[in-house]
Amino acid sequence: MVEIERKFLVKSNAFIKEAVKHSRIVQGYLSSVPERTVRVRIKGQNGYLTIKGKSTNSGMTRMEWEKEISVEEAEQLLTLCEKGMIDKTRYEVIVGVHVFEVDIFSGENQGLVLAEIELLREDETFEYPDWLGEEVTTDERYYNSYLSKNPFTNWKN
Repeated sequence: MVEIERKFLVKSNAFIKEAVKHSRIVQGYLSSVPERTVRVRIKGQNGYLTIKGKSTNSGMTRMEWEKEISVEEAEQLLTLCEKGMIDKTRYEVIVGVHVFEVDIFSGENQGLVLAEIELLREDETFEYPDWLGEEVTTDERYYNSYLSKNPFTNWKN
């Protein structure tokens, strides 16, 4: 129930031709306080309810609990969510022994492209593909819960 994740900006769309699959994700937050977020997500044909704890000082590690729910349940829960939805297309790209999840955001977060990689340890090494840009793991502006309330189009540049 622990997630160790690093997050990066993406420099080019070269990852798209390397992707093994992609799916649309729509998500909202029942709670987005820093101590815990409660997220409702529809990814493709599946629904999910996820609870995440506060990140450690490194910004990489936090408790995460997720349960698959029906799309119908997720749709109902989305009506209860705080203002601001996340809409994005997620591409899964295998690089070495790891999978990068690369999100191209739509709507009010149009123009933002982020890559995430989940690790087994904070100090685990991994291959850096050419399209990977600046690391933003500790920058809370790039958390989906922040982006749902403070869209990228309002603060970029």
